[in-house]
Amino acid sequence: MTNFLRNLFSNERKLMKNIEDKAQLVDQLKDQYEALSDEELQNQTNIFRQRLQAGETLDDLLVEAFATAREAAKRVIGEFPYLVQIIGGIVLHQGDIAEMKTGEGKTLTSVLPVYLNALSGKGVHVITVNEYLAQRDAEWMGEIHRFLGLTVGTNLRQLTAAEKREVYHTDIMYTTNSEVGFDYLRDNMVTTVENRVQRPLNFALVDEVDSILVDESRTPLIISGGAKNTANLYMSADKLVKSLIAEEDYEVDVKTRSVQLLEPGVEKAERAFRINNLYDVDNTNLVHHLNQALKANYIFTKDVEYVVKEKAIVIVDTFTGRLMEGREFSDGLHQALEAKEGVKIKEETATMATITYQNFFRLYSKLAGMTGTAKTEEEEFLSIYNMRVFEIPTNRPIQRLDLPDRIFGSKKAKFEAIVQEVIRINETGQPILVG
Repeated sequence: MTNFLRNLFSNERKLMKNIEDKAQLVDQLKDQYEALSDEELQNQTNIFRQRLQAGETLDDLLVEAFATAREAAKRVIGEFPYLVQIIGGIVLHQGDIAEMKTGEGKTLTSVLPVYLNALSGKGVHVITVNEYLAQRDAEWMGEIHRFLGLTVGTNLRQLTAAEKREVYHTDIMYTTNSEVGFDYLRDNMVTTVENRVQRPLNFALVDEVDSILVDESRTPLIISGGAKNTANLYMSADKLVKSLIAEEDYEVDVKTRSVQLLEPGVEKAERAFRINNLYDVDNTNLVHHLNQALKANYIFTKDVEYVVKEKAIVIVDTFTGRLMEGREFSDGLHQALEAKEGVKIKEETATMATITYQNFFRLYSKLAGMTGTAKTEEEEFLSIYNMRVFEIPTNRPIQRLDLPDRIFGSKKAKFEAIVQEVIRINETGQPILVG
């Protein structure tokens, strides 16, 4: 094992040395590209595409293409990528993960590999966690790409199929992980190829990659249909569940977020629904409704996983805190929550198409990602996505002091401690960022 680890780290060092050497080649071209006129710089895109058609590869073009995008960034938005950002860009082009500390400029780093890969004409998808960031980056970084003659689009939820099709055929598309996933599901439900909006999935660059590809990896994207009315059964199940006594009729496993009936609870259910055996095969549907009612009442928390807005249940994205209007929990959980909160129960729908983020993103020919924290999940990234994690050095030495973790007995105690710490630091005049 020691030899294996030694060889692994040695190989990583060699790879990083090769990346750093290539980054130096890009940096050496800065004076040459600075001397080009705007027209000459913009014409590099046509030259690169001609070279690709003549048989060269994106790897062959990397040094010059990065130097072109770097100079364009300076002219268009007044920002010139540092050497460490070039290193990060090379890592991303390789289809790996660049771990960059907060404030090191991940967004600007992405411009370099996005430009290079967009030259193929096969499409590059820049994936962010919400539409605000997608629109911001498409406008901000998109200026650079448009200056260099590339087409840029933003894929938003409210677009029509025709508008989406147009956006998907741009050189560079900014979108969210959920929107691109749902578009894939919808494309697999159409009856003709002409009605699809996506083209083959070429290259995706995922921001906050640990959140999307690890934390949410098994989150299913679901399109439902085929409504059926079971509101009365959900209300009956909810009424029974609310009458149960904790630890006597049911028990909750906080770690696995599961809840199950104990024998007294089973007996109460059998009396309430006038049946002899709750777990008889004929009562499968009832058991399902009871299980969802138990989860709704004793696992899911209002204003944490969902909110009640205008007499309707709205899902809260637990990773971003944003409301996911128009989306519903699956398998009847949404209806169970509606019964719990006393709002109108919608008709239950059947799943028509579904896929997890993990399976969806593995459909791309090349996948890359950026984040501030990925090294701890490197084994999972490597085994599932075949992506290595490279820690990108900071442009300047880190002055931040990282203190040991503090563990509290409850969320209330934790947040009270945070408030007191914020007050204390604020009184000194020192800026503070709470994340």
